[in-house]
Amino acid sequence: MSCPSVLKFVKRKLNSQETVNLCSEYAGQTLLIVNTASYCGFTKQFEGLEALYSEYKDEGLTVLGFPSHDFNQEDADEGKTAELCELTYGVQFPMFEPTSVKGDDADPMFRMLTNATGEAPSWNFNKYLVTPDGQITHYPSRVTPSDAKLLSDITASLSAE
Repeated sequence: MSCPSVLKFVKRKLNSQETVNLCSEYAGQTLLIVNTASYCGFTKQFEGLEALYSEYKDEGLTVLGFPSHDFNQEDADEGKTAELCELTYGVQFPMFEPTSVKGDDADPMFRMLTNATGEAPSWNFNKYLVTPDGQITHYPSRVTPSDAKLLSDITASLSAE
């Protein structure tokens, strides 16, 4: 199975020393990659993201969360971020180490997402849908996890797998 370039990275899990090779773990799946924050007006989207993950994970969807302090709304303590995700929002989808998502310091994966779509995260909870064949679509923060177009694109990708 081929691996889209955007997945050719190893990332550390949130509040852990464990690393994940994104290609070996997620190639061939439909992915929703999201830059998250703990103290943002959009933080409640964790609930919708978890609902999406729960509903579609058995069909091949994985949500990948990347906390970012680029907009000054993330805790410096990874343990507190993990606690908020797990205890407050019941997040079961994979969360990774805090990541810069914009500007000169942007993580290479987020640079690739930005280059592929022409859209850098302008705020927290930007979403990038990555299909198994590597097509990438951007959805801004205001697009909620229950948005009809996002759901339609997810189900189309899942049915094409």
